[in-house]
Amino acid sequence: MNQLKTAPARSKFSILQQICNFIPQHLVSKIARTTGAEDKSRTFKPWSHVVSLVYAQLTHSIGLNDLCDSLHLHSGPLGSIRGATAPSRNGLSNANRQRPAQMTEQLFWQMMKHLGQLSPGFGAGRSRGRAFRFKMPIHVVDTTVMELVANCMDWAKHRRRKAAAKTHMRLNLQSLLPNFVIIDTAGEHDNKRARELCAGVQSGEIVLFDKGYVDFAHLRDLDERAVFWVTRAKDNMAYEVLRRMPRSKDQKILEDKIIVLSNPNKPAPQLMRRIVALVEVDGQEREMVFLTNNLEWSPRSVADLYRCRWQIEVFFKQIKQTLQLADFLGHNANAVRWQVWMALLVYVLLRFLSYLSKWSHSFTRLFTILRAVMWAKLDLPGLLDCYGTAKGSFRNLARPDQAYFPGFL
Repeated sequence: MNQLKTAPARSKFSILQQICNFIPQHLVSKIARTTGAEDKSRTFKPWSHVVSLVYAQLTHSIGLNDLCDSLHLHSGPLGSIRGATAPSRNGLSNANRQRPAQMTEQLFWQMMKHLGQLSPGFGAGRSRGRAFRFKMPIHVVDTTVMELVANCMDWAKHRRRKAAAKTHMRLNLQSLLPNFVIIDTAGEHDNKRARELCAGVQSGEIVLFDKGYVDFAHLRDLDERAVFWVTRAKDNMAYEVLRRMPRSKDQKILEDKIIVLSNPNKPAPQLMRRIVALVEVDGQEREMVFLTNNLEWSPRSVADLYRCRWQIEVFFKQIKQTLQLADFLGHNANAVRWQVWMALLVYVLLRFLSYLSKWSHSFTRLFTILRAVMWAKLDLPGLLDCYGTAKGSFRNLARPDQAYFPGFL
């Protein structure tokens, strides 16, 4: 059984209050005014709404009654968090449904900026694993689907008798923090969002994405902007070989060719590189076909870069396993967006905590420790320092091929 090194010191504030104190006092009210969220306040103010949903994420509240009952039972310590009040069931439901989700979206990005200013090293990160030799920023684009209940069928119909929402994301590979997020219905094809997701990528940077995001006109635009990209080739892609690259000494590189699309009238990059390599997946070697616009990298570097794309799948599974994205507190589009943005905000707050405390354990363990002591008046940095003796950087311990059940740790 794990034992604490020392008992954490007492504090005047609860753990929940210390986490919420990372959000600047003026920020929520300022954003509420600019987005019109304050107009729908009445008695349940935007700050109380934010605190309630932070608590819902940290405690895995499974429904409105669960969340509201818990907050009412702790109304005293809740009120000390800058006057936050416990909501009624109807009050919280109405706020989730009517208060503009743009408020929590802006809050998320403002907090990303604020935390980066507090500790400039937080968002910088460093290249990990196979990407360590690349000094330029590397962006990973992907999407995750969140299944919803039948109540959402009117706006989030996905397949027959199913409803789902989709989160498109551009993740910084070095910091494992989001750069751009779109929350939408699951019915729209991924490549329709590719331009928006890559709009902020700068010249000389690298973007990785799956073949679901392949749009050759968009790839040509990235090429013209001097953005390097790596993706997988679609099986039905028609192309012509211009020349074969020198054979690699790496026996797992099967082909390396410079190609163009067969249809000259189709907008596409002038030259592309097609690499066929054997890649280990789930303990077995699979043949994969990669495309890139970089003609200088070694074929092994291209294959390794694409494997780094799987880090975003690890990221998605981590937030789904840990945060509350299985049971939704509301089922209309606005309520779902509120909950997803708040989950991302809580993730970033906990990552910031792990950065400040030099947390050396997994993100899941950090989450479960804090969940157990939400209302305890303990010194937060001291509490985290009590776990383990080794100091180290944040570790992402999930595996992309690891089975998981939404809502279970």
